[in-house]
Amino acid sequence: MDAEKTIFKKIIDKELPADIVYEDELCLAFRDISPQAPTHVLVIPKREIPSVADLEDSDAELAGHLLLVARDLARQLELDGGFRLVVNNGPEAGQTVDHLHVHLLGGRNLTWPPG
Repeated sequence: MDAEKTIFKKIIDKELPADIVYEDELCLAFRDISPQAPTHVLVIPKREIPSVADLEDSDAELAGHLLLVARDLARQLELDGGFRLVVNNGPEAGQTVDHLHVHLLGGRNLTWPPG
């Protein structure tokens, strides 16, 4: 069973270390181990949801909570000049972990298009 856990589930279960910057009953936020900006935090639901495409209508409150946590973290991390939220969905979009996560990126000028 343990082999089936994603790396994010192992972090939620405290089986793997992470630089956790926020935690509540619904979600966990931690610094990305391969940051793409000076500030790169992942906000993940504690409940295992593989992707945005797997969200159900009943998940509206949880999805909104993830965005509000990201907003609050951006304030706390003093990303006053701006920040970007990214949610990849599926391998063609660059999703590498099958657990919904919101990237909070900031601390540098972020160009567009992103890639």
